[in-house]
Amino acid sequence: MGLSVGESTRPRVLCPEKLSADGLTLLRKTIDVDERKGLSADQLIEIIPAYDALLVRSETKVTAELLAAAKKLKVVARAGVGVDNVDVPAATKLGVIVVNSPSGNIQAAAEHTMALLLSMARNIPDACASLKGGKWERSKMVGVEVKGKTLGIIGLGKVGLIVARMARGLGMQVAAADPYASPSVAEAANVNLVGSLGELLPIADFLTIHTPMLASTKGMLSHSEIGQLKKGAKILNVARGGIVDEVALLAALESGDVSGAAIDVFTLEPPYKDPESAAAKLIAHPRCVCTPHLGASTFEAQENVSIDVCEQVLQILAGELPRSAVNAPIILPADHKTLQPFVTLVEKMGSLYTQHFTSPKEQSGRTTFDLTYEGEISTISSTKPLFAAFVKGLTSPISDAEGFNVNIVNAELVAKERGIFVNERKSRDPSTQAFSSLVTVVARPPSRAPSQGPVGQISSTEQTARRGESKQHIVSGYCSDKTPFISRIDRFSTSFKAEGRLLICHNYDSPGKIGVVGDLLGKANVNISNMSVAPASYKNHDAYVPASEMGILKESTEALMILGVDGELDDHVLKGLVEGGGVLSVSSVVL
Repeated sequence: MGLSVGESTRPRVLCPEKLSADGLTLLRKTIDVDERKGLSADQLIEIIPAYDALLVRSETKVTAELLAAAKKLKVVARAGVGVDNVDVPAATKLGVIVVNSPSGNIQAAAEHTMALLLSMARNIPDACASLKGGKWERSKMVGVEVKGKTLGIIGLGKVGLIVARMARGLGMQVAAADPYASPSVAEAANVNLVGSLGELLPIADFLTIHTPMLASTKGMLSHSEIGQLKKGAKILNVARGGIVDEVALLAALESGDVSGAAIDVFTLEPPYKDPESAAAKLIAHPRCVCTPHLGASTFEAQENVSIDVCEQVLQILAGELPRSAVNAPIILPADHKTLQPFVTLVEKMGSLYTQHFTSPKEQSGRTTFDLTYEGEISTISSTKPLFAAFVKGLTSPISDAEGFNVNIVNAELVAKERGIFVNERKSRDPSTQAFSSLVTVVARPPSRAPSQGPVGQISSTEQTARRGESKQHIVSGYCSDKTPFISRIDRFSTSFKAEGRLLICHNYDSPGKIGVVGDLLGKANVNISNMSVAPASYKNHDAYVPASEMGILKESTEALMILGVDGELDDHVLKGLVEGGGVLSVSSVVL
């Protein structure tokens, strides 16, 4: 059979690996599915231009070169959890959505965890091997009961929660450490949610890990952490290889500090590729129960993930939102032309707020935001992309999860997890500025407002109430020729492009101030690329006021100086501006 592919009026999906037939049957109702197993990398590149979707498991490497050749490709669907074999950044740049199935195998992973736990507790693998070897070593295979023991769980997500419930059914005490877990969910599952890993380790008889593999979780359990465990504790890992330091675990098994380990995942798979590696030595260790990455290897799990990703492929090709997008665009292609400039604007406004108004010294950060649309932008029926962009802008400057991407799929969940309340509003009054649409963010102290209520109109009563509130921050912006501009920061009226590295100086508006600041930056070898001065024009600092009601001050002694600068600014330079340049306060932001 040749590699050429004919034309078709229906979307086409390429499946170069074996997937459950149930999922493919769903696709075949409206899509042409080509199962082409055993293709080389060059053959894949040759035929991929004809396809709209690519379905893979773990063997196919979806490289940047393959994606570049896929001129029609809209989605890469990974039938499983990890996407290590997919170049996600390259896919994102090309506008290709990458989806996976994070829930399809959670039951299988949880059951495998419990199977390993019981196997380790009762020495089942050794007992089986001994009996098959013609021995009858009952006294040598005495194990321990799990009832009454404490199971420590790192990561109380979907898998961790199922493991907790299973363990409770066996009479175990369960404690968990997870900074993002819901206390109410943990309480409902009879799980003792502790505040840190350091609190969990000393109380665990068995310790199991259910976290993703991130920069922050790599090597999470190393010599120091393992040393905090009870002497004789047992460790399980059915999550990702590398979360447990294999060298440290091997040393703890050798010393007897850890009495047993059950490992399903390894840093290098298969581990025997390097016989001298710690992973290979773990497999050979008599107190380590090992399986070859079987966490998701059940018939049911394979069917579940196949159906899950195939349903998402159908959704994406129909122009709908996928439920498990790894890199979902902040806005879908159908709405791109209209909303994209404002998506960029609102994201930058959120980022500006976080970088300019928050600091480690600020103990009570504002977590409630009014996001108001005026003018033509207020006529848009769905503002979910704008909401997502705002949450992304707020959290990106302070997020420490490498690779974490806030998007239209997960923005509301991220907001809830971080206690961010966003009230979207459409102003009853049209914008009276020189631009057709205006977006305003008002950040205020926490209130009882819902996390994301329906987009509504601002009544005069609400406006009056808001004018009475205090300690608020305001940022307004607009778009001109698809370029985002900031038009207001608190009381200060301005108009500057929301891009690049900016230095925002709050100072008294007096002669020579610009020269003093410029001289100090010049001495620090900091080049100024552009500058604007923002006078204190608005008399309403602490409340949202529609554009038509914004009073303008005729005289003011304060101003903001917004400088576009090249290169990074260290704390010494910023401190010098305040001490030697007569600047009241200064912040460095990157937009």
